[in-house]
Order: sequence, then C-alpha cells, then structure tokens
Amino acid sequence: MHARLVDRSPVVPADQLVAQMVPPAMFDEVSFASYIPDPAEPSQAAAVQKAEEFAKKVVKIRSGGRRGLFGKKTPATGAGLYLDGGFGVGKTHLLASIFHSVPSPKAFGTFVELTHVVGALGFNKAVEQLSDHSVLCIDEFELDDPGDTMLVSRLLSELSARGVSIVATSNTLPGQLGEGRFAAQDFLREIKKLGSIFETIRVDGPDYRHRDLPPAPDPISSEELAERAESIPGATLDDFDALCKHLSTLHPSRYNKLVAGIPAVFLDGVHPAEDQSVALRLVVLADRLYDASIPVTVAGAKLDAIFTPEMLAGGYRKKYLRATSRLLALSRFEVAAS
Repeated sequence: MHARLVDRSPVVPADQLVAQMVPPAMFDEVSFASYIPDPAEPSQAAAVQKAEEFAKKVVKIRSGGRRGLFGKKTPATGAGLYLDGGFGVGKTHLLASIFHSVPSPKAFGTFVELTHVVGALGFNKAVEQLSDHSVLCIDEFELDDPGDTMLVSRLLSELSARGVSIVATSNTLPGQLGEGRFAAQDFLREIKKLGSIFETIRVDGPDYRHRDLPPAPDPISSEELAERAESIPGATLDDFDALCKHLSTLHPSRYNKLVAGIPAVFLDGVHPAEDQSVALRLVVLADRLYDASIPVTVAGAKLDAIFTPEMLAGGYRKKYLRATSRLLALSRFEVAAS
C-alpha cells in the first residue's frame, strides 16, 4: 500500500516554532558571492551591495547600543530593508545570505509562517521569543486582510524598538500592499506605518524558474501515477480531494513537518480548487514542498489549472501565481528526474 500524506498528523511543540524558523535547505550554502547578477539587470548588482551593507549594519547594531540615563545601555532601533521584485529574481537568495551573515539568534520565515507562529504562540510570547534576535527575515511579505496588517505592523514596530532588524522580500511595494482589496481607513494607515520601516530596493529580472524550461507536463493516467509512486521508496500518493480535506484539519504551521523527509509527492484526481480556503491551504502546501525541493506529479487537471481564472483575477492573485510557478517548477523537476 502506498504511503499517504493524509495518514500523517505531525505535531510541532510551541517552543520549537521559532527555533525552526530557518531558511529552506536549498539556501543552506548561499552567500552574497554566490548570487550572480544579470548584466542586463543593473538593479541586481545594486541589490547585492545594499544587502551586504544591511548585514553589516545589523552586526553593528547588535554589538553597539546606546547609553541612556545613568549610563544604562539600551538597544539601538533595528534597521529595515525591503527587497521588492517579481518571482524568481533571487530575492530569497539575498534574504538567506543576510541571515547567514549576521549573529545568532536570528529567524527566517515566510510571511505566512510568521503569522502562523504569532497565532500559535500568542502576540506577547512571540515578541518575547523574537526580541533578542539580531534579525527577522520575512520572505514573500504579503497582506491578505486588515487583521494581519495590524498584527504584523504592531509586531514589527515592537521588535524594531527592541533592536531587532527586519528584512523582507515581496512582490509589492510597501505603499501598495493591499491595494485594491480593502478601503478601511485604519488598514491604509497601518500600511503607511509598514512602509516607513523599510528602505526599499528594487530587484528586476525574469523569473529564473521559467528560463529555458519546457511547458508544464500534461497530467499522466492514474495507473501510471501509481506505478511511478511505487517505484520511489517513501513517496506519497494521495487523492487530491482527500488531501485538501486533511489540510483543513492541520494548522498551517504543521505543513512543513507534514512533508518532511518525503522524496516525491503524487496526486490523483487534481482539479480546480473549489473555494478560496482550499486554494489558500494549497498555496501554503506548495510553499513547503518548494522549500523542501519535493517533486510533484499529478493525474487529472494540469497544475496550472488548480487556481481558477476568477481566483487569479482577485485579491490573492500574486499569491496564486507564486504557488503556480513553484508547483510547475517541481513538476518539471520530476519529469527531468524520471
């Protein structure tokens, strides 16, 4: 019988949530030197320089501090850097390079992971556990509702005041976050606060995941899917609907552990997501699969059909496009490896 993701129900103790906030394994060895700027995109070389300068600033802040009344040393305010650009231009590479260049303790996670950690720990506990960090690295910074906006704005303000530097990547400039989604005055006010935290650096270039790669492969038959899954020890084979239902029973902070150690994922009966909540869980799963470089092969609809045209035209468009880009990269990896 095939192994299945639906049979896995991992538990992550609360005290391990912050400790596991590190870059994905694929970025373990990256550095500023290993980022090769595209000569046709001068913003990339400029971004590398800014990122290196920021890392040095973080080190200086952590080793310094300022003297307050009676000579008592208080932490300096943390620095902020915001790397803005499209998919696949190396922003996460630079983010991980900063992480590797600064002293511990330090934390690295996606925006979604950060909100999940705060939700699991509670706001005050999250601040307490992160306040001694040299840097908080936030990948794919995005705001999906006013509640998240205010939560993250408050968190970053608290941490920055305690000397924690913050660096984030995103596909949207700080002043444009949430644009076209919400009109509440308090939401717009919070966005302006976020924008003031960061020095914004633009990173331009084509999506490297799509360079010289063939189109997404057509889905295979259910029979062939089962045969391929059987040929890879430890691979999982799941019914798409059953997996979507299982994901709804797990806190997203557990998705990382859900796919840990799996060499390949096979999904049968893939079809467009039925509603937004299902689609958003699939986005988180796609991120965790991509972080772990786990190949994905499907039967049913193509992977680029999971998110409907209506969803791609809505407020979560960039999130869905990122997930599609990552899933297609993983599906190509499986084809290349077979």
